[in-house]
Amino acid sequence: MTNTIRSLVSPAEARAAARAADGLVRASAEGAGQVDVALGTLDSPIGELFVAVTPRGLACVAFEGEDRDALARRFASALSPRILSAVHMTEDARRQLGEYFEGARERFDLRLDRRLMTSFAREVLGETARVPFGHVATYGAVAERIGKPKAARAVGSALGSNPIPIVVPCHRVVGASGTLTGYAGGLDRKAFLLHLEGDPTLPGM
Repeated sequence: MTNTIRSLVSPAEARAAARAADGLVRASAEGAGQVDVALGTLDSPIGELFVAVTPRGLACVAFEGEDRDALARRFASALSPRILSAVHMTEDARRQLGEYFEGARERFDLRLDRRLMTSFAREVLGETARVPFGHVATYGAVAERIGKPKAARAVGSALGSNPIPIVVPCHRVVGASGTLTGYAGGLDRKAFLLHLEGDPTLPGM
């Protein structure tokens, strides 16, 4: 009997059934509010982006090549172990990121979950978020604005730890002469993002 049943279901049909069942489980979990960290991906000109969204807001945007298993462990520790790929919960973040890359969006309208940031990073990134589209600031200027004029190096470290790049635009912070330095996603990506925003230069240059 077992062999007969196996012969009636092809491997492709079995995989399709498994995907359908998985989709139902995910939809049920989302509907029941059982997902604390929703994961999704987005194709972009700088590689596939990996996003994590919680009920509080967008918690992470990760670049292609980052260790996603390590990220999941970090989410489980700092956010919640109830983690699931969930299309609906990540839809708004993915849509707005797509619009940004299409040149149709200059500002993001997303709630943010800042629990993956240290208190100092929150202060630095809060100031960084005020640098508008089409403009840049220096590490020293950001340090001045948060009242720590000698902390430019620490500002750079905080920016490097930014868990929500692009949306919190740490790519808009550059060296004193306008040089591109210190971007966790790589300088090629930083240059691309600045070019997308019109190749901004430092005020007065």
